[in-house]
Amino acid sequence: MKICLASDHRGFAAKSRLLAMLKEKGHEVRDFGTDSDASCDYPDLGGPAAKIIALGECDVGIFLCGTGIGMSITANKVPGIRAALCHDELTAEVSRRHNNANVLCLPADLLGDDQMRRIVEVWLSTPFDGGRHARRIKKLEDIERDACETVLAPKPKP
Repeated sequence: MKICLASDHRGFAAKSRLLAMLKEKGHEVRDFGTDSDASCDYPDLGGPAAKIIALGECDVGIFLCGTGIGMSITANKVPGIRAALCHDELTAEVSRRHNNANVLCLPADLLGDDQMRRIVEVWLSTPFDGGRHARRIKKLEDIERDACETVLAPKPKP
């Protein structure tokens, strides 16, 4: 599986440890940074990584920041992304089974390494259930398409 990783400074150490784990498991990993614990802005890292997933150049992404909220908001600004902030194995599993999440956001300040690893393992190994959930994903895609066409459409000049 091709996986994009991205973190801000607060997620840097945890991202580095997850990178090693993912490579050990044979995944191809593209690291969008950051490369240190020096202060940086999560949109600068999560935005480009989310675009790569939306373009199909990576299968999924794992994004980290202090709370996971900033990365989640950032990723969900990109059409085609369904980012889920997960705090445990259950939310990770449901985000894949029911929501077909393609980005996992993790709160680096709130989870220990073992719990993060378990969440990532569950998230990566859980398939999308389809069925009634596919109908709901289609509705999300319709909302997204409509918003892009109406809200983001060029406005006529007066």
